[in-house]
Amino acid sequence: MQRIAMSLLVAGLMVAPLAAATDGPHLTLYHSANSSLFHSGQGSVDAGHAVIHEQRSIGLSKGTQDITLGNLPDYLDPEAVDLRFDSGRVHVLSQRLLLAQGRNDVLIGQIGKQVSVIGDNGQELVRGELVRVGKDGSLIIGGDVFGPTVVRRYSAVKLIAGETGSGSRLQVRLHSDTSGHADVDLTYPTRGLGWRAAYTATLQPGDSCRMNLAANASIANRSGRDWDHAQIKLVAGQPNFSASSGRPYPVMEMASAKQAMPSQDTLDAYRSFTLPDPVNLPDESVSVTPLYSPKIIDCQRSWTFENGRAWTPPRPVTNPSIDAAPQRGGIASILTFRAFDTMPAGGMRVLTTDKDGQVEFLGEDQVQDTSKDAEVSLHLGTAFDLHASSQRTAFNLDDANHRIDEAFQVTLSNSGDVARTVSVIEHPNRWNQWSLTSSSQPPDTQTTDTLTFKVAVPAHGKSTLDYAIRYQWTAADQH
Repeated sequence: MQRIAMSLLVAGLMVAPLAAATDGPHLTLYHSANSSLFHSGQGSVDAGHAVIHEQRSIGLSKGTQDITLGNLPDYLDPEAVDLRFDSGRVHVLSQRLLLAQGRNDVLIGQIGKQVSVIGDNGQELVRGELVRVGKDGSLIIGGDVFGPTVVRRYSAVKLIAGETGSGSRLQVRLHSDTSGHADVDLTYPTRGLGWRAAYTATLQPGDSCRMNLAANASIANRSGRDWDHAQIKLVAGQPNFSASSGRPYPVMEMASAKQAMPSQDTLDAYRSFTLPDPVNLPDESVSVTPLYSPKIIDCQRSWTFENGRAWTPPRPVTNPSIDAAPQRGGIASILTFRAFDTMPAGGMRVLTTDKDGQVEFLGEDQVQDTSKDAEVSLHLGTAFDLHASSQRTAFNLDDANHRIDEAFQVTLSNSGDVARTVSVIEHPNRWNQWSLTSSSQPPDTQTTDTLTFKVAVPAHGKSTLDYAIRYQWTAADQH
């Protein structure tokens, strides 16, 4: 039975003369809400958006020739790969992007490089240029006057000089007026890279609501290759990637910021954050770096019971069976605060310090793209000690006068040791013309489709809220 080992033994990290990176790449990463980028798992992920700008140094001979640029990520848009030389003496005649993914992609990425093929006994079987990798893992090694060698059984492949990378590679036919080395700028969009904000809020002890907020950027690399000494720019916002190739292009030059925290700037109608120093992004990794320095900010805690939803029916709803059954529901734990600065979208974990001194988890929710000073509201979960029930106490339909009178009672219970104030949110939605005719306490706020009451609930006690609503309409409204 044929046995093929898919490992590579790297003999030093010497840079190959025909595809060498002369400077760390510049990566512009776009915000991604795709969780598959950030979850554990094997292999690259076809998600996220990034634009890469990197420089390679290649050796050229005078005349027409073919070169191969390897160590490219798995997901590329062939129509958007841009290759530009630093002088007018090199002319690109054609280029072809070969996308190789699967079990042999690492080996395919070494095509055009010098390799040593090792057998089961550890001895070298053949040495030369890797010409081709078959679907079954077989190798074709360039030869001498006797021709190339086909290797079907081997243990490992040793790189004599070159970098590892994925199977994606760019084949370029060009004409050079002279011999020597030339620098080439390679720009391309790719997937498998993305970022999102990651926030952690730790509530401070005391009667007032204050929290220590840490804001980080979580950067995922599932592109199929490592990125070493990369200059990173993070773009916040939601560009439209649906047209044509669906990828951002072209890339903008990166700023060389040297602050301790990322420098913030605008990119058209979006917001950008440039990391102060180069970073390494190994393949299949998630790296976390500070987005802002930690802040202590004021906040508000609240508990909410919301009954129904806001909507406008096309005609008055006169069916008495609607809302006739008693309703029970949980009471949501809410945390609100004002954004201390621009806050890109991401998840926020909220922690608190327990009586034993341990930091414990309270809940988490998503923060949307938020401008400075805007309100952020987080749903942390459902309270255990607080419960709510609602039942209708009266219903009277007067068809002749086009009127409905309806009354409800909301009961709130608190089994905890601390008194709470619960916001009861009601949505009168039988018709858009209504009025509050009575209530056991005045509403805190009232809009065209919402009533909000703030009800104090004592520790180990109960509170009730009673209110009545009148709906009115015309005969024309019923048709």
